[in-house]
Amino acid sequence: MAERYSSFAPGGTAWLLQRVTAAFLIVVLAFHFFLLHFVNHAADITFAGTQARMENVGYFLTMVLFLVTATFHGVNGVYNALVNQGLKGTQKKVVLAVLVIAGTALIAQGTWVALVMAGWI
Repeated sequence: MAERYSSFAPGGTAWLLQRVTAAFLIVVLAFHFFLLHFVNHAADITFAGTQARMENVGYFLTMVLFLVTATFHGVNGVYNALVNQGLKGTQKKVVLAVLVIAGTALIAQGTWVALVMAGWI
């Protein structure tokens, strides 16, 4: 029988954060789906309406937290999947650095866009 290996150590910080972010993403995606498909029908969604929603501090914070959580969850998942496939040594360090830089850039750009849409910049 093949040995099953996971770079997520059960009970470790990465393991816990991956599960916590997954649970948060499920809740926020449900909120997003409900809001944009039942409260506001998809055909009625406009840029101006999105700007108006972003001016609401609670909505703004939820969307920025969603961005940060989804980015962490995705980057952490990709990194650990690559480690599970045997990534080691220098390649592992380079991949981690590239993913951290890309994730940071994504969060910075997304936050900038959210601030502009909210009219705070």
